[in-house]
Amino acid sequence: MTTKYAFATAVASCMSLLLQLSWAQDANVEWNGFVAQGLINAKHSSFVNNDEGWSAELTELGLNTCISLSPSFSLAGQVVYLNGGNRYPPGMRLDYLFADWNLYNSLDWQANIYIGRFKNQHWLYSSTRDVPFTRPSIVLPQSVYFDAFRDIAVGSDGIAMQARHSGDVGDVTFNWSWGSAPISDQQTRTLLGAAVRGSVKQDFVHQASVYWQPAMSRLTFGVSLLDSNFSYTALVDDIFAPADFTVQRVMANVRYQLEKWEFSTELQQERLLIDGFFAPQFHQDQMGQGAYLLAQYRNTSQLKWFMALDYMVLNKDDRRGTLFSQNSGGTVPAYFAYQYSVGTGLSYDFTPTLQLSAEIHWMEGTGRVAPVVIPNLAVNTREYWQLYAVQLMYRF
Repeated sequence: MTTKYAFATAVASCMSLLLQLSWAQDANVEWNGFVAQGLINAKHSSFVNNDEGWSAELTELGLNTCISLSPSFSLAGQVVYLNGGNRYPPGMRLDYLFADWNLYNSLDWQANIYIGRFKNQHWLYSSTRDVPFTRPSIVLPQSVYFDAFRDIAVGSDGIAMQARHSGDVGDVTFNWSWGSAPISDQQTRTLLGAAVRGSVKQDFVHQASVYWQPAMSRLTFGVSLLDSNFSYTALVDDIFAPADFTVQRVMANVRYQLEKWEFSTELQQERLLIDGFFAPQFHQDQMGQGAYLLAQYRNTSQLKWFMALDYMVLNKDDRRGTLFSQNSGGTVPAYFAYQYSVGTGLSYDFTPTLQLSAEIHWMEGTGRVAPVVIPNLAVNTREYWQLYAVQLMYRF
């Protein structure tokens, strides 16, 4: 049995189990799904593919369910099929499958515990990026929502908690989680490089976040922390050495919501620590930064427009990549150390269940084009490039 077939069978078994539980308990069951297909082009870049042409690798199919077994206990799961070209490995995946226990509920307080493959609740769009209709754009700002990390960032296997309080100071939400995400061999090559033959494991990811919306305010403020460790296991004749990768991120965000306008921004500083990989004694410790500003305007009940500015650097002390290129002996251009972009687009709702979106992004640099550790130099020959995308979405 192939790995892909075994995984598809496991996913089908999980969803079947949820359905059987709902029948056995005579529970309240909600089923939803979506189908999205589009065309995407990123000429002079391997962001989508290596032939630089228009591609239909913008496919998203999903089925999700929530089963309420009692007033305080429910189960939720989602299985999806994705094809995003080089952005992430194509195929089926189980985005989440967790038990939700409403531990405490009062007029002012509510606390929930999630066990299983829970969803990431810590970033502004981390819990909604998995469904096309709930994203502000087809391609999210890559400084924070790096597509190559999509499957690792959407959810983790472990335990999470959320506590919410409403009072005179406003609404306060605290999130905490601990777990890890499985990483396939194909994901390993997407992240590290096509020449990599070993395997990567996420040892743990520990996250916490706090959101505050003052009373009678349209502003929401948030802060989140992330600490994660990955290990690389080399093959016997591997050209790369065993390694440890540590990722630590501090983020702050603000959202301002009006009747027709919405403004949001997230700023992050991320530490990347590498021990090994390129050589047994190799050591690297650098601090990267990123931020985006996103404006959305709903012109009518059917038409919505957005504009986004996005910025990231791998090393805040080398913003134009001069040292980055020098450290490679000049073989890797400096523009692989950063990526700046301006994007705009619109979406139109033909019906409440059918939406068409289109957008364009003007890019400088390839710091968020996978793979990032051993970049693809053959295709990414331009510092400046554009991304075009159009997608038709249907939900049920």
